[in-house]
Amino acid sequence: MTEPQVLETRRALERAIHVERLALAHDLAELSEAQWAKTSLCGRWTVEEVVAHLTAGAGTGLWRWLLSMLTARFDPDLHNDRRLAEHRGATPEETLRRFRAVVSGPAGPTGHTAAWLGEIVVHGEDIRRPSGLVRTPPVATTTAVARFFAGRDFTVASKTAIAGLRVEATDGPFATGSGELLRGPTLSLVMGMAGRAAACEDLEGDGAEVLRARLRSG
Repeated sequence: MTEPQVLETRRALERAIHVERLALAHDLAELSEAQWAKTSLCGRWTVEEVVAHLTAGAGTGLWRWLLSMLTARFDPDLHNDRRLAEHRGATPEETLRRFRAVVSGPAGPTGHTAAWLGEIVVHGEDIRRPSGLVRTPPVATTTAVARFFAGRDFTVASKTAIAGLRVEATDGPFATGSGELLRGPTLSLVMGMAGRAAACEDLEGDGAEVLRARLRSG
């Protein structure tokens, strides 16, 4: 059985989540105060706020999550901002301690394990790129996320982003669709599907310009 096939099981996906959380916690320990305050690739959140958001996802149970969504009238931005504020510390050091406390915790409040793997992979890049940090998760990890993103619009419009394109990874087995070619590292394809325009710099083919235009107009 190949590595990407192994990650098709829920237990393997959960292990991958814990690996990525631990790697991010390690990288965060090296950040300066200025780096914690940098704007992430999320745009409206700083690096520290993204970390608090990740802590909230790992530290909020299903019923608490549902209640939060209900009281936010199913506005995901309001829900996320409230939970972020709840899990952010008074200082970056405290925010990091809170994140470390959930590294080995549940994948997320719902059973969409591949989505929560995508959450830590994408937000890990949201944090690392502006901070000058580099990490490429195992290709099995990024392949699992790419397959999930290509299959449906869940928390991001990932399937819509690549509609009508032939998408091929240059470092792994991921391939899907037909149309103008979009090629590149699996991690960059994942980030592009997640709406991060910066990832287009790593992509090639006529489909890269199509994706770039879609992200600009979105």
